[in-house]
Amino acid sequence: MTIEKASYSDLEACHLITKSCANEMVKNGIFQWNDAYPSKEILLKDIELQQLWKLMEKNTFIGIIVLTKIEDIEYKSVKWLTENRNNLYVHRLAVHPKYQGKGYAQKLMSFAENYASDNSYNSIRLDTFSQNNRNQKFYQKCGYVKLEAIFFPNQSSHPFYCYEKILNV
Repeated sequence: MTIEKASYSDLEACHLITKSCANEMVKNGIFQWNDAYPSKEILLKDIELQQLWKLMEKNTFIGIIVLTKIEDIEYKSVKWLTENRNNLYVHRLAVHPKYQGKGYAQKLMSFAENYASDNSYNSIRLDTFSQNNRNQKFYQKCGYVKLEAIFFPNQSSHPFYCYEKILNV
């Protein structure tokens, strides 16, 4: 198993993972991702910014994760646990449905935490859909503290909950 930065040649495979996850969520009544998000253009920008990582097992794409220091505008009003400086943000964590339930999401989050710690980030911040109970339990089990709700109107009328885990203070 390897986790490495995605390249331009990985775009289609990364997009297939997010589309497969979106379809699986819809099948389970979770309308978190849709045709507009995450789009191929968003993933391309992630690759350009060198913030998209891929999890591979042999030659098989298992999952992806975005690690960025860029704070989304929707996060500006959130009362985070740490100061707004030197924080790492996690976006678009996705494990292909065929490989879910096998610990791969945990491996990606462990990678994110090690990356953040190695690069002296104070904390990791993320959000997850309020209607996705599985994700909420996962992040809480990983030690993330649930904070307040934010909205992404292009994705859903339901809120997204912000989470943060303090690493280095």
